[in-house]
Amino acid sequence: MQEMLIQAEPLKKLVSAILTKGGSSNEEAQVVADHLVRANLAGHDSHGVGMLPFYIRMLQADLLKPNQKPELFKSDGSILMFDGQRGYGQSVGKMAMEQAIEKCRESGLVLMTLRNTHHLGRIGTYGEQSIAAGMVSLHFVNVTDHPPLVAPFRGSDARFSTNPICLAMPGTEKQPPVLLDMATSRIALGKARVAFNKGETLKDGLVIDHKGQPSNDPGVMAGYCFPERNDNPPLGALTPLGEYKGYGLALFSELLGGMLSGGGTIQPEHPRQNSIINNMFTLVIDPARLVDVSWMQHEVEAIVAHAKASPPVNSDEPVLVAGDPERISKKERLSQGIPIDDATWEQILEGGETLGLTREVMMKFN
Repeated sequence: MQEMLIQAEPLKKLVSAILTKGGSSNEEAQVVADHLVRANLAGHDSHGVGMLPFYIRMLQADLLKPNQKPELFKSDGSILMFDGQRGYGQSVGKMAMEQAIEKCRESGLVLMTLRNTHHLGRIGTYGEQSIAAGMVSLHFVNVTDHPPLVAPFRGSDARFSTNPICLAMPGTEKQPPVLLDMATSRIALGKARVAFNKGETLKDGLVIDHKGQPSNDPGVMAGYCFPERNDNPPLGALTPLGEYKGYGLALFSELLGGMLSGGGTIQPEHPRQNSIINNMFTLVIDPARLVDVSWMQHEVEAIVAHAKASPPVNSDEPVLVAGDPERISKKERLSQGIPIDDATWEQILEGGETLGLTREVMMKFN
């Protein structure tokens, strides 16, 4: 499978044009496009522009509603609870985080929940929002309205989704921020989609087939990514990160992100329309209310330096901290371009065509 390299800015303009054609305002289209391209730049292609064809299908099914704003349905002290009204998660989530951060400037601590929003995208983006404001944040997210994807530890079929967790800590002038953004499965579904589109196999231990047996074939997840196809193999499942530990974190993402937001968990009493609805539980903390900021910055620098001083097992692979891989990827991809495989590119073009854009127009952005 061949790949092309596309620079970030023209790619962002293409995505924005497609989203606008799908009914988004110019402002919303730019926010969503920026979020998707930033995910690609960070190396998280699973949450990048390859999601566009899925979003277009959801628009056509009226399961994704453009131009929504987060509805504040409860405000109680330092608690803010929002409903995303099935809007673009990237836009609704950004607005909800802005309100949480503003509230945190007053109170020092905010518990914010967001329910019933379409795909939030890369959760690290919301951690980056809090970091930019000098805040610490913790995010727990679950998924509803979608078939389960991840098997529980010791299980043989899917019962959860990838249920991401993000932890964000501001950096200093010397040390970039520490940003842990991870699925509670060993890989995100989008990584299986990317491997399937590229015709690549997966490493050992990442998926199981429909009989619960280990597999290296990303095709066992194709039915979740491309439900409209008639040639998908029987559905398999992703495996949890760290066996029982990732399974435990996935369960708490359901309990915090799903239950405490009021959005619900993935348990089968709730409808599943092959869409993606995210619910998020977020804590935003002003660290200056807890410790001296200059002391905190010294500690961040010192503990990261301490970790990185460990002699690497492989001299070509130095010790990193959370956030480093994304920064390395961003520097490389801003310079060389974002790689997009031919299958994903074709799916994006076909999606744009269904909204009325011609290939001739779309190719001008490349």
